[in-house]
Amino acid sequence: MELTPLLLSRLQFAFTISFHIIFPSFTMGLAAWLTVLEAMHIATGRAAYRVLFEFWLKIFGVAFGLGVVSGVVMAFQFGTNWSELSRMSGPIQGPLLSYETFTAFALEASFFGILLFGRSRVRPWFYLLSTAMVALGTTLSAFWIMVNNSWMQVPVGYVVENGIFVPNDWFAIVMNPVVWVRFSHMLLAAYITGAFCVAATGAWYVLRRTFSVESRIMLRMGLYLAAVLVPVQIFFGHLTGDYVHDHQPAKFAAIEGRWHDEQPAREVLFALPDSASESNAYEISIPVLGSVIASMSLDSKEVGLSDFPPQDRPSVIIPFFTFRIMVACGLVMLAIAQLGTYLCRKERIEQSRLLLYVTFLSFPLPFIATLTGWFTAEVGRQPWTVYGLLRTADAVTPFLTTRTAMLSLVVFCSVYAFIFAFGVFYIYRLLRAGPAGHLIVPSAATPNRPMSVVDVAVMPGARPAQAGE
Repeated sequence: MELTPLLLSRLQFAFTISFHIIFPSFTMGLAAWLTVLEAMHIATGRAAYRVLFEFWLKIFGVAFGLGVVSGVVMAFQFGTNWSELSRMSGPIQGPLLSYETFTAFALEASFFGILLFGRSRVRPWFYLLSTAMVALGTTLSAFWIMVNNSWMQVPVGYVVENGIFVPNDWFAIVMNPVVWVRFSHMLLAAYITGAFCVAATGAWYVLRRTFSVESRIMLRMGLYLAAVLVPVQIFFGHLTGDYVHDHQPAKFAAIEGRWHDEQPAREVLFALPDSASESNAYEISIPVLGSVIASMSLDSKEVGLSDFPPQDRPSVIIPFFTFRIMVACGLVMLAIAQLGTYLCRKERIEQSRLLLYVTFLSFPLPFIATLTGWFTAEVGRQPWTVYGLLRTADAVTPFLTTRTAMLSLVVFCSVYAFIFAFGVFYIYRLLRAGPAGHLIVPSAATPNRPMSVVDVAVMPGARPAQAGE
């Protein structure tokens, strides 16, 4: 395979977006979890909710910072590697990204400081409001990003003037039904990620026989929430598949591993797609089920990839397998959440060490599902950057050289890998320290030393500060 500026730019963007999406998908769910904890502490006065809030706030602060840094740097690539995309779609994408700044970033910047340093300086109701506003800010950030990406997937509300996409109906762009399906799918993914991370942490502490009260709360609340949300997520996943079926038939055929028209269509469970022979090896399929899933019909005709010119087809291998990995993760999470919830209600969850270990080891599943779902959507969209309008090959910066693109890729990968390793290690130290059992208010916590909120948890031998110290 020849290394070209196009290929290297695609690899760079794939790497940076894969790195970045891990943190928003975690912090969106975690911000909502913090809001629930603070509300329950105010409503019940139970100290355990406050302890858990302070514990997860430290983790949220680190993950939020990593997400912001990786997101800001990632955006530079639109100018350096994808200048033609920026030039042609700037009148639409520029305002959408500005709306994210005016809404999401404004809320986060206004209330995040209060969340970190303002508990003793504001009334409890206002502190709860600040927590909710930070959660709303993370949600709005995801919303505007999904509006932007959904316009690239299904472009609407535009006209072409002098080779540039110009908006002529902002209502159609923002209220596109595709946006609301995909945004809901992403938001649910974030909440499920938070739920499983919380439940996995609780299971870990139960297995270690530490923080008994806090671990029970985390384990039960995480599993209960996941048991409700995962079935809803599966439903919205089906709705997302409907939009792909209607608007991106080539992507849908690639996901299904369908090379030729079929009526009724089979559902391919497993195969090794071969683009050269336009066939599948080692195929395992179920008759008729493909038509049922695609069109809710027993005899619908479903198109195959052979209906499209080779230059208009996406790579089949990646969306075919990433989609199945995503579905498999979803089904495993569904089983864990439902069984765990049942045992929680029977008060037998602590006795089932096997399920506790499975729950603890399940924390990567929502991240894997999010990443593979994103790979399915983005790789399946190829060879288009703006679907049906702008090819990826025409969106790259024209004067970009292979040497420059390679240097940029190496630098991005090195810096992001270092940040990721540091962030994961820091969060691990916080998780291993666990809830302090005291209300943590570090005396050194000041706005000019924001990381001081986590110093107590990660410094060896440090003593957690008592409330009021």
